[in-house]
Amino acid sequence: MTECSFYPIGTPGQTWGEAERVQWRGRQSRLRRYDLDVLPRIERLADRFERIPYGRLAYDDEVYDLYALASRPWNPALPAALVTGGVHGYETSGVIGALQFLETRAADFAERINLLVAPCVSPWGYERINRWNHGAVDPNRNFRSDGPSGEATNLMRLIQPHLGKFRLHIDLHETTDTDETEFRRALAARDGKRFEPGSIPDGFYLVADADDPRLEFQKAIVAAVASVTHIAPPDGAGKIIGCPVVAEGVITYPQRDYGMCAAITGAPYTTTTEVYPDSPRATPEQCNDAQVAAVCAALDYVLSQGSA
Repeated sequence: MTECSFYPIGTPGQTWGEAERVQWRGRQSRLRRYDLDVLPRIERLADRFERIPYGRLAYDDEVYDLYALASRPWNPALPAALVTGGVHGYETSGVIGALQFLETRAADFAERINLLVAPCVSPWGYERINRWNHGAVDPNRNFRSDGPSGEATNLMRLIQPHLGKFRLHIDLHETTDTDETEFRRALAARDGKRFEPGSIPDGFYLVADADDPRLEFQKAIVAAVASVTHIAPPDGAGKIIGCPVVAEGVITYPQRDYGMCAAITGAPYTTTTEVYPDSPRATPEQCNDAQVAAVCAALDYVLSQGSA
């Protein structure tokens, strides 16, 4: 193991125990505030949407109340769409993009589809600008009923009454340079594995469900986002983050097998967005706008398909 790949917690080749997790937590600082950045925007939206408290996370002496916003009134005769942001709390445009969609574009879809939006699924991670939760657990690999992520299990309980009605779930993410410099190194150390260097795609891309990719749907989103920011090209092997590119800016993962958020509704149309805020070709505002464009394009496409 080379010096550049060594992570300063744990013993190379050995998985972390509780002592290492405590040490890791000690390295995390509260860098921004969920109660100041996110909750006031949710509160201001409560005059247009139903504000739904759907859980509480208690970590040491910190408590985070979780909120979603839903169409009001909710029409049981209409299909439903789920928009999630901040499953990885450090991915800022996922959170801001979800809120910005509600503030600026959600009204365009009123009385056509029921919207359920969870803007910040992982507030502890949002505050620490971290991929993991308090327990060094990745929520987006633990969406299962018996999983170790309260962020995931609370969201799964929220959607339970609407299962069977969802036509769409779009999960808003971003890929940053710290994926390579920090989080993949931490993952390798936590799991007792060797860190293998990778690369960060420069641009927007989507992660579709390998079992049912719905490529025309994915292409419609990419086409809409291309007017806002650039689309990530494949590497020399025709891949993005090690996965074959199946259409411009589209790769696939087995969402359910990986315990990913995008698998929880059983909706026929699902996708996970990824923007690149560290690109010299994109601004934070463009990344937020790209998320909004992706949500709108996804909704437009699904509504154009009727009940198909």
